[in-house]
Amino acid sequence: MLTDGQIIWRLLLSVILSGLVGLERQMHRRNAGLRTHILVSLGSCLIMLTSLHVFDIYKGIASLDPSRIAAGVITGIGFLGAGTIIRDREGVRGLTTAASLWVVAAIGLAVGCGFNRAAVFATLLTLIVLLILRYFEDSLLKQEIKKLAAKK
Repeated sequence: MLTDGQIIWRLLLSVILSGLVGLERQMHRRNAGLRTHILVSLGSCLIMLTSLHVFDIYKGIASLDPSRIAAGVITGIGFLGAGTIIRDREGVRGLTTAASLWVVAAIGLAVGCGFNRAAVFATLLTLIVLLILRYFEDSLLKQEIKKLAAKK
């Protein structure tokens, strides 16, 4: 059984890690920003903690699998992410935000079950993808535009 301190730490860690990802989305003025990312991760963490708690309560009494609730979270986040995807004349927007919501849900689940190192490392990798790879994409796009302009 987890102590109250462990539960509070896990909830706080999920807020901090997802807040970093949400802050990046907020800085780029995306619809799902800081608060949305924090709430998704916090909710996922709480659901995982609840799942582990129920598993502890019924250990030896009934056969339970705490991962089943986690699978439901990931499915449910897919619906939330789908709401951030918008198709317009220029193409499809919101895919990265949908993916970042999915990742912070996984980060929340990881923190909830005590997989903190993986959650921290996944957060770092997510921030690298969102912050650093953006510059590579932009430079590649500029090169493609120059190639197209040179052909005309």
